[in-house]
Amino acid sequence: MKTPLLAADALILFGGGIVLIRRSNPPFEGFYALPGGFVEVGETVEEAAQREAKEETGLEIILLKLVGVYSKPDRDPRGHVVSISYLAEGRGELVAGSDARSAEVFDPEDLPPLAFDHATIIRDGLAKL
Repeated sequence: MKTPLLAADALILFGGGIVLIRRSNPPFEGFYALPGGFVEVGETVEEAAQREAKEETGLEIILLKLVGVYSKPDRDPRGHVVSISYLAEGRGELVAGSDARSAEVFDPEDLPPLAFDHATIIRDGLAKL
């Protein structure tokens, strides 16, 4: 039996805006995205969100609340990926790492073109503030 892959994303509030990474790998190479990635065997979704945020942005994050579960089968061109997305607060120094070309803070009212369905996740997350 084949099942969807599981990912965790974080909408991180930091420095008066939200943190986005610029992707260095396909799909959506060069586009901005929320920090996140696949859940590894043996970790919780919450741990995955915190690990991915740290790897990609250098920030420690405190998960504030669940934004939502995003499960449209075509949301990722690599295949069916379900993302569990969190609203979080970032702490520390923002530094790009792992598969991020850069990590930057953006005004939520002035966002660049985004990868995947991350514009929807951001809209949903900001509505929960």
